Amino acid sequence: MSLLKWLFRRPEVNQQDQQRLQALPAAAMPGEQLLTQQRFVVVDLEATGLHTGRDKILSIGAVAVEHNGIAMGQQFERTLKRREVKVNEAVLIHQIAPSELATGIRPKTALLDFLEFVDDCPLVAFHAGFDQRLLQRELRDFFGYNFKHPFFDLAEVAPLLNPDHCMRQPRMDDWIDYFKLNVMQRHNAAADALATAELLLIFINQAQKQGILTLKQLDTALHNWRRRQGSSM
Repeated sequence: MSLLKWLFRRPEVNQQDQQRLQALPAAAMPGEQLLTQQRFVVVDLEATGLHTGRDKILSIGAVAVEHNGIAMGQQFERTLKRREVKVNEAVLIHQIAPSELATGIRPKTALLDFLEFVDDCPLVAFHAGFDQRLLQRELRDFFGYNFKHPFFDLAEVAPLLNPDHCMRQPRMDDWIDYFKLNVMQRHNAAADALATAELLLIFINQAQKQGILTLKQLDTALHNWRRRQGSSM
């Protein structure tokens, strides 16, 4: 196969998977949706490493936030079948046993299940760029699917709304401690998504108090914050 054909090759997708892909709604872009009414999907991915160009998703954890609360009946968790993945530091950190990866859900099915759970909603994560790029690559590799859903990064939202935090490059655990949240478990996709959802609710409340009421206003505020950060470097 020539390099050109390899670069533009289309993955094989069976008819059932193709039908599920075609039934997915288009992503809703940030507009006048009120933050307090919007359904967000908070997601956390556990992967074999931090290289979004080659590492693989091991598990997906997600929870819906809507009407200014965590929708406990709308939680999502999948461990993907990855027989080829060897036990390494990433697997040990995430506490995913090799037997779980060997008996997990077919990756294509897990990813389609997740897309259907997301529907047309924006996604939220901490250091969202990693989750976004990894999802985009895996969906492109498996289906040739262009994942366009907007992501909101709480690693940016947090300092935007709390400019006087006085922490140096705070991590998620730092913000959990800052707000004195009682988080029972970490480094597990479902548990991390739930902890991130608790932070999101705090930030939605703070945004309201600061006059940021809609998705568009939040998106604009983040854009301006990034520009200020860039100009101060």
